[in-house]
Amino acid sequence: MTSPAPQVDRLRPRRSCLAVPGSNPRFLEKAQGLPADQVFLDLEDACAPLAKPEARHTVVRFLNEGDWTGKTRVVRVNDWTTEWTYRDVVTVVEGAGQNLDCLMLPKVQDAQQIVALDLLLTQIERTMGFEVGRIGIEAQIENARGLNNVNEIAQASPRVETIVFGPADFMASINMKSLVVGEQPAGYPADAYHYILMKILMAARANDVQAIDGPYLQIRNVDGFREVAGRAAALGFDGKWVLHPGQVEAANEVFSPTQEDYDHAELILDAYAHHTSEEGGRKGSAMLGDEMIDEASRKMALVVSGKGRAAGMRRTSAFEIPEG
Repeated sequence: MTSPAPQVDRLRPRRSCLAVPGSNPRFLEKAQGLPADQVFLDLEDACAPLAKPEARHTVVRFLNEGDWTGKTRVVRVNDWTTEWTYRDVVTVVEGAGQNLDCLMLPKVQDAQQIVALDLLLTQIERTMGFEVGRIGIEAQIENARGLNNVNEIAQASPRVETIVFGPADFMASINMKSLVVGEQPAGYPADAYHYILMKILMAARANDVQAIDGPYLQIRNVDGFREVAGRAAALGFDGKWVLHPGQVEAANEVFSPTQEDYDHAELILDAYAHHTSEEGGRKGSAMLGDEMIDEASRKMALVVSGKGRAAGMRRTSAFEIPEG
């Protein structure tokens, strides 16, 4: 039994993905008022083992009674190697499935772990009378085996919306010589995360899902956060985890286009549409000021304009049809 045609939204804004312990009502209350694109209520590492059973019910209550307007609502369950996973999924989805957008599955190592979650979600949705296939899956890559299988993981289910990098467990799994999550290890002159991030990004783009960078644990070092987030954004990642309110606005800014870039992208789209039309002469390429634009320019501009529109940006310039 597999899920039907996907109803998930793989394009929702995820510039800032705020982690909130599912066992902490005070933090869950505060998170509702922060300008994060996504909030994930965590039943895994942020919850002590003895707190996990009660945290499930706390999460259900806050999903049903909280005001999460404008936010993607996610719950991170425990991974399949633990005894908690199935009860996490059943309790949360049966109790609050209609107020839930995605489940995040940590420590994903192969495609079958995604298939298993898909099957369990489908069983619950059918039993509860929910729309089948609407709840998405976020797959978190946290070790070498998961990275090796990341392309198969990304295409394992139509529910998959994002591939998420989990740096702390990943660093431990490969014996990286560092205790500072998100920072470069001493002694390596290049970017130690470049290959990992690029492999995740290629799998995400090849399968039309989003790529999300993991957390930066020095929560009061906003400049450091911006630097690390900027590297992921430059590669093409869609967003990053945030662990503290002070990181939220920085993530939203870093993963949004600048106003200048957004305006320029919209001008390219307008100019290309005009010049390829009958009125504009049906040209395959044309000039926008001193810049030549063509179909490749249009595709690049679509990416930037899409991110800007998703971020609620408004253009400050207008295309003017050239004379003659």
